[in-house]
Amino acid sequence: MKKSFTVAGLVLLGAFFLFAAAPVPTVEAETYNFTYSTFFPPTHIQTKVPQAWAKEIEERSNGQIKIQIFTGGSLTPAPQIYDGVVKGISDFGLSVLAYSPGRFPVLSAVDNPFGYTNAFVATRVINELNRKFQPKELSDVHVCYLFAHGPGLLHTVSKPVSKLEEVKGLKIRSTGTSQLIVRALGAAPVAMSQGETYDALKKNIVDGTLVPIEALEGFKQGEVLKYTTLNYSSSYSQGFFVAMNLKKWDSLPPDLQKIITEVSQKYEDITAKAWGDSDESGRKFCEKLGHEFITLSDPEAAKFKEAMKPVFDEYIKQAKEKGVDGEAVFKATQEMVQKYSKEYK
Repeated sequence: MKKSFTVAGLVLLGAFFLFAAAPVPTVEAETYNFTYSTFFPPTHIQTKVPQAWAKEIEERSNGQIKIQIFTGGSLTPAPQIYDGVVKGISDFGLSVLAYSPGRFPVLSAVDNPFGYTNAFVATRVINELNRKFQPKELSDVHVCYLFAHGPGLLHTVSKPVSKLEEVKGLKIRSTGTSQLIVRALGAAPVAMSQGETYDALKKNIVDGTLVPIEALEGFKQGEVLKYTTLNYSSSYSQGFFVAMNLKKWDSLPPDLQKIITEVSQKYEDITAKAWGDSDESGRKFCEKLGHEFITLSDPEAAKFKEAMKPVFDEYIKQAKEKGVDGEAVFKATQEMVQKYSKEYK
């Protein structure tokens, strides 16, 4: 009995070691392949920045998250990118809030012509606005991060503008709040996206455009524009979003959500710096083409600034019509601009 027991025990012991030594099957981590829609062309700095953002997310997730970026509005046109994210046509999207007029009454406050000096100020403002008011207008997507471009200025094809009255009668490409700015300056606004603007300028469909200097290189508009009026006293900005489809966001485990959140927070500053760098690059691009930059006299700068009061009033009115305390949002935004203008000179 003793010998039999010993043999049986050895058999069992051998079986134990056999199974213990066998390799444990590895469970491969689930991978997520996402699409990303943007209207910026492939060569634009604001395409290269999202590409770097996506690459960092892929690396930090050890390849679990892969994001394919579709540029130039090839997946969804610029005005439809937000809805495309909501409906799941794309998993991520980057576009301009102003391309959906009236849809974002709180965050569109950043678009007002406060006299922005750089993109850092505007980017700080839009993110603080979102944190302070937590508007429901973005509740149908997951916001990765928000940003805003550098000073939006007046650029013209054939007529130099050094005085406010010289703007009167011109047809100026603009969108959202910038259309109100154009009217306040005495010109006629013509709505169109950036992708349509080059041909419109070249064919004299419009006489000019209201954009940051970077667009003169990024969208090659400097090839057809001859003059830039440095109307910083009435310069505006525009808010942008990088958003993700809610269902796709909810499908991610917490550790992967954390990676996207941390990388996105980092890219607020990276994106703002890219705008500043591209504004400077745009200026150099135009100088090589013989472009003329016109500095306003102090009295004219004051006139441009004074002309913006109806724009502020209209923002407050439209916000109220959407059920938003426009005066409170406007005042908070104005204070934020003043605060960050001192910090980011």
